[in-house]
Amino acid sequence: MEEKQLIEQILGGNTHAFRFLVKKYERLVFHIVGKIIDEQSDLEDVCQEVFIKVYKKLSDFRKEAKLSTWIGKIAYREAVDVLRKRGLGVQDLTRMQEVDQLSTSDYVNPENIQTAKERNDLVNILINDLPVIYRTVLSLYHLEELSYKEIEEITKLPEGTIKSYLHRGRQLLKKKLVKHTVFVEEWI
Repeated sequence: MEEKQLIEQILGGNTHAFRFLVKKYERLVFHIVGKIIDEQSDLEDVCQEVFIKVYKKLSDFRKEAKLSTWIGKIAYREAVDVLRKRGLGVQDLTRMQEVDQLSTSDYVNPENIQTAKERNDLVNILINDLPVIYRTVLSLYHLEELSYKEIEEITKLPEGTIKSYLHRGRQLLKKKLVKHTVFVEEWI
């Protein structure tokens, strides 16, 4: 179903169409909010609030951007608002988070899977230990594969700032990986 048809059906009162929208974009919302909010109960509440706002404001959607970008913007703002209500700054927060699921490969070797999982776990833990703004921009760009323009629309950050945060985030991640590798090699 195309975005235009989906929106028309939701605005027409079709609850199944809205469920379809939630199912289609829940991963995006969960991912954006999850990189900013650290507590599972808050994460679920914020994601639910995002979709409530999407439903209430869908008639305001101007179709100038993609629906995913518009929903991502709402998710980002909602998560940042929760942090502000707690009195926390977006750039000051760091946290550790459970690792994303390991993607499966064609060649299934338990040793390779374990090694890949450990490497994946480490990278995700180190990403999640970055300041919120860096991990958010890195996740939107690399994991969600959004363009600079889409990230700009979601975060309201200028493209140059996004590029700068991506660069700094990658540099910080690289330093953490190098430190960790040196630490591990000392014990081997």
